[in-house]
Amino acid sequence: MKTSATNKAGLGAAAPLLPKLKPLPTEGRAASVAGAVFNVSTSIIGAGIMSIPATLKVLGVIPAFVSIVMVAVLADVSSEFLMRFTNCGESKTYAGVMYESFGRLGSVAVQICVMVSTFGCLIIYLIIIGDVLSGSQLDGDGAAHLGILEEWFGIYWWNSRAFALLFVLVFVLLPLVLFQRVESLRFSSAVSVLLAVVFVGICFAMAISALLEGKTRRPRLVPQLDNGASFFNLFTAIPVIVTAFTFHFNVHPIAMELGKPADMAVAVKISLLLCAAIYFAVGIFGYILFGDSLMADMLVNFDQNSYSAVGSLLNDVVRLSYALHLMLVFPLLNFSLRANIDEFLFPKKPPLATDKRRFRCSWYMYKKGQDHGSSNGSPCCTNKRNRNFYQSLQLYRSQVVILPSIYIIFMMIL
Repeated sequence: MKTSATNKAGLGAAAPLLPKLKPLPTEGRAASVAGAVFNVSTSIIGAGIMSIPATLKVLGVIPAFVSIVMVAVLADVSSEFLMRFTNCGESKTYAGVMYESFGRLGSVAVQICVMVSTFGCLIIYLIIIGDVLSGSQLDGDGAAHLGILEEWFGIYWWNSRAFALLFVLVFVLLPLVLFQRVESLRFSSAVSVLLAVVFVGICFAMAISALLEGKTRRPRLVPQLDNGASFFNLFTAIPVIVTAFTFHFNVHPIAMELGKPADMAVAVKISLLLCAAIYFAVGIFGYILFGDSLMADMLVNFDQNSYSAVGSLLNDVVRLSYALHLMLVFPLLNFSLRANIDEFLFPKKPPLATDKRRFRCSWYMYKKGQDHGSSNGSPCCTNKRNRNFYQSLQLYRSQVVILPSIYIIFMMIL
C-alpha cells in the first residue's frame, strides 16, 4: 500500500502542469499555432487602439510603457492559470470552468457577463463603422462629420448610414460569423493584424515628418501633476490599458482547437508581445505627432489634420483601414457571443463547434429559409432528432436572424 501510494504521489509530482489535450472532434486537422496567434491578437486589438496614445499623454512615456508591459504580463499569467485549471477538470469552456468552481450560479454569471460585454462591443463597432463610412450626426457644436463614402461620392440614399451598415452586415459580416470553427477566421485575423501594422507605419511616417519639420514638441517622459485633477486623471488611463488586453473569453475556443495547451501558451505569449509592441508604437508615434492636442480618440485628430491633400489622403487611409480592422475583429467577438448563447440555452449539449449535426441543421435552415414542419424530408434531421433539430432552429434564429436585426435597430436608433 505504501509503495502504491508513493508511486501515485510520484506520478502526481511528475505530471505536467499543462497536460496534452486531444483535438476537438471537428472536421479537418487541428488548428495551427500561427492561426491561434492571429486570432488571439485580433481578439486583443480592437477599438481601444485609438485610445492608447491618450494614455501616454496622461501617464508619460515611461510609466505608460511600464503599465503596458505589466498588464501584458498579468494577462499572460491569468491566461495560463485559466488553462491550467481547465486541464485539471473536465470542462473545456470558460463557463464550464466557472461551473466546476462556483456551480450553476457562477457559470450563468460569467455567461451573462461575456454576452453583455461582447454584444455591447459589437454594437460599438457598428457605431464606429457607421461613423467612418457614412458620417455622424450633429455634434455639440452643431457640425456634422461626413463619412468616407459621402466625401468620395456625395450624399445619396445608397451611402446613408442605415444602407451602408445593412450592406456591411449582410455581405461582409454575415459570411464571417457563419463559420463553425474559430480557426477558419485565421486569414481574416491575419489581415486585421496587418491593418494594425499599416496604421503603425502611417503614424511612424507622419511622426518622423513632423519631427523633421519642427511641428511637434518632445513628449513628456513622466506625468505632469499640476493639480488634483491631473493626479486623478492617472487613474483613468490604467483601465484603458487593461481593457485593451482583454481576450480571455476567446481562450477556450482557440485552445481547444489547438489540442495542446502548451501551444496555446506559446500563441498567447507571441500575441501579447506583438500587441504590446503595436500599442506602444501607436501610442508614442501618436503622442509625438499630435502632442498636447491629442484627443481621447486619436481618430478625431486625424479628422482635424486633413486640410492638405496629403493629410486628407492619409486621413482617409487611416479611417478606412480602421473600419476594415473592426469588421474583421467583429466575427471573433461574435464567435464568443454565439458560443455562450449556445451553452446558455443548451447546457447539456456539446459545443456547437463540435456538434456537426446541429451546426449543419442551422446551415440547412439558412439555405432553405423555410420551416419544414416535421422535418421528415430533411437530410440532416430524422423523426428521432426533431427535438435537436428545433433546438438548432431556435439557435439559428437567435444567431443569424435576431442578432443582426438587433444590430440594425440599434444602429438606426444611435
